[in-house]
Amino acid sequence: MKSGRPQLRSKDPVSGAPRERRVTEDTEAGPTPAEAAARVMPQSPAAPAAGFAPRPGPRGLGAPASGARRRKERVISAVLLAFSAVSILTTVGIVFALAREAFAFFREVSVFEFLTGTEWTPLFRPPQFGVLPLIAGSVLIAAGAAVVALPIGLAAAIYLSEYAHDRVRRIIKPILEVLAGVPTVVYGYFALTFVTPLLRSIWPEIEVFNAASAALVMGIMIIPMVSSLSEDALSAVPRALREGAYALGATRFEVAARTVVPAALSGIIASFILAISRAIGETMIVTIAAGLTPKLTLNPFESVETMTAYIASTAAGDVPHGTVEYQTIFAVALTLFAITLLMNIISNIVLAKYREVYE
Repeated sequence: MKSGRPQLRSKDPVSGAPRERRVTEDTEAGPTPAEAAARVMPQSPAAPAAGFAPRPGPRGLGAPASGARRRKERVISAVLLAFSAVSILTTVGIVFALAREAFAFFREVSVFEFLTGTEWTPLFRPPQFGVLPLIAGSVLIAAGAAVVALPIGLAAAIYLSEYAHDRVRRIIKPILEVLAGVPTVVYGYFALTFVTPLLRSIWPEIEVFNAASAALVMGIMIIPMVSSLSEDALSAVPRALREGAYALGATRFEVAARTVVPAALSGIIASFILAISRAIGETMIVTIAAGLTPKLTLNPFESVETMTAYIASTAAGDVPHGTVEYQTIFAVALTLFAITLLMNIISNIVLAKYREVYE
């Protein structure tokens, strides 16, 4: 019985006898010469294959933009540039406003006397314009706040990043955010009416207005900043570093202390510097709890005056505009601005020098 497939007859190369070979369906209809040439010769990019039309690209990609579209993009770019320039122009305006009055002050008082004097009595006669007592009071309270906030904030960040379960983290983080949202005037009266009596019950010689209570409460205030920024730095450390340390037999504390914290050290130090800058610039807590006594001392149990407290109290007083006493506000404010700017620059240098980049 004959098959429906066509058969080709060929001769055996040895005996010369004819033999049959079945042709499959693929070889039954072989390619035409044109198709064979098309398979061998590559297609030109400018000439697509027959039956395959090029797919049109997305609108606006590769196609020449219309005039209306170009104008719209230019308007959007200009608006975004204006929004970006707001912060720069604001900073320039602040520096100009401070420098104009401060330079008028320094025409009456030498810069050397201002930076090296140990007495600050600009409203008394004879006036003394040594800013060191104000700087010392600001540094004393900021240092005390750092002693409280930095270890507690770092410990909270390590716990949230390495130890806490998701449910616990969802409870603790909102509590820290609540601390960050409490008004500073509330912190000030909390220091004056609760912390100060508590300290006086332990050390009766503490003055009513003192640097210790202001430093403690300010440290509590900046704990959320330290913990939040440090946790972000710890969470950015790749998981592979932790898994490698665990594979070597390290405990969870060893992984956190010897692997994760050193890898995130630049971000942690930057959070410390920013928190201290925030403490130096705080106003209401020190005005209410620390007092208004400009004193060059390192005793936290005494009353001191900070730069921000002097600015707030003097600006709210009856100092005549245009006088040297009035211009001291801007001279002190320019000094405070220079200190905080210097600390921010140091923070950026630390980030750039010790930053770890992981692929």
